[in-house]
Amino acid sequence: MEKTSKQTSGGRWKLFLILAVCAAPMIFSYLAYYVIKPSGRTNYGTILDPRQYPAPVFQAHFLGDDANAKNVELSDLKGKWLMLQIDSGACGQYCQTKLYDIRQLRLAQGKEMDRIERVWFVTDNQPIDTLLLREYDGTRILKINPEILKKWLPVDDGTQISDHIYMIDPLGNLMMRYPKNADPNKIKKDIAKLLRASAIG
Repeated sequence: MEKTSKQTSGGRWKLFLILAVCAAPMIFSYLAYYVIKPSGRTNYGTILDPRQYPAPVFQAHFLGDDANAKNVELSDLKGKWLMLQIDSGACGQYCQTKLYDIRQLRLAQGKEMDRIERVWFVTDNQPIDTLLLREYDGTRILKINPEILKKWLPVDDGTQISDHIYMIDPLGNLMMRYPKNADPNKIKKDIAKLLRASAIG
């Protein structure tokens, strides 16, 4: 009986060690970005504490050339790093600049680019130009109530949510915001560091 108890206890410890080893990379990446404060600022974007900005539960309508549009939840996009922009369907010059920058930033990550998804939240009923859809094919385009986003996404003073590019981690946490007219070269360095430091996504 005592031998069986020891075997059971030993099995539990082995299971615990296996779980700890599997979880270590994720835990380390979160310590590196949310707990450990390096001397001097090493990031270009503003790091956000995901505990202060929990993702709301909502459904968004998927848009695009596909006639079989459907409703999706933000949780459906978990598993990859998300580069997020918010704009009208009319998509003026600044909107198009962000679409271009996000596409190029993803491509610039080389073999790591498949860890990143591009997401565009459309906040109105304005039709999206078909040529724009084709040029930025692969961007996840979802129609959503802008009031939900305004309550969730923080902005710099004197700006609005459509001025920024946001990063969401593979667990669905909002974790970084880039300034209006952000420098793509500096964003690229941030993303490269995120992907190197993280084993998730």
